[in-house]
Amino acid sequence: MRAICRTTGVARQTISDLLENVGKATSDYQANAFVNLPCKVIECDEIWSFCYSKEKNVPAEKAGEYGFGDVWTWTAIDADTKLVPSWLVGERTISDAFVFLSDLKSRLKDTRIQLTTDGLRNYLTVVDGLWADDIDFAMLHKVYGRPVGEHSPERKYSPDVCTGIDVRVIAGNPDPGRISTSYVERNNLTMRMGMRRFTRLTNGFSKKIEFHAHAVSLNFMYYNFARAHQSLRVKNTDGTFSKRSPAMAAGLADHVWTTWEIAELLDQTSRMERLQVAQKIVNSN
Repeated sequence: MRAICRTTGVARQTISDLLENVGKATSDYQANAFVNLPCKVIECDEIWSFCYSKEKNVPAEKAGEYGFGDVWTWTAIDADTKLVPSWLVGERTISDAFVFLSDLKSRLKDTRIQLTTDGLRNYLTVVDGLWADDIDFAMLHKVYGRPVGEHSPERKYSPDVCTGIDVRVIAGNPDPGRISTSYVERNNLTMRMGMRRFTRLTNGFSKKIEFHAHAVSLNFMYYNFARAHQSLRVKNTDGTFSKRSPAMAAGLADHVWTTWEIAELLDQTSRMERLQVAQKIVNSN
């Protein structure tokens, strides 16, 4: 933020307000655009971060208060289009799991999908309540540990290696070849690389949960609409390749957006707000 201030000569509060407004605009746009989605194979996961301070350093008067300490971002990704149709910044509770999966289900064209999650038990209750038997659902639990014979006295910064997987079919008849959480876990890496506040072992964390949510919304707007995905490109008749974004693959856009187009959502939001205010005045009279 301070580097941008020095480069542009614009006040830091102005930049902060701009990012907040763009975050709200992108959240509203995606909420309205992501309806009747053709997603068939979905992967879900949760990614950890923190706000204000790490959980162990939260002051006693703030202990247990939402937005202080651990924060979990629930994400879903379509394995075919690579679209992220739903996410939720919250806590790792069964109530947040219900809100997240309810939102995901409401955005899909077909109710029956193939769903793969990690081993979090909250998924069991929520998926059964929302879909009952109308879903092909599997859980994939990865087992982590140190390789045999590896012992190091140094402080460990890298995660343990995956030593095995435990696949459990919970409901329906999911395709064994598509039971995976690889895409959503790779998206977790994309989030940590694209948003400084998700980077580990740095002081670039979010100070307020509201700004954390705005950053996540802005990140997914860019990812879904403005970032061309290598695996989604199509070959033209002349032998060249055309780039496509996840939104294009899902039929939500006809071109790869630019960052200017994302910024222009602010104007659309302002116009809508002015129309709503005008309509309220007319109704009151």
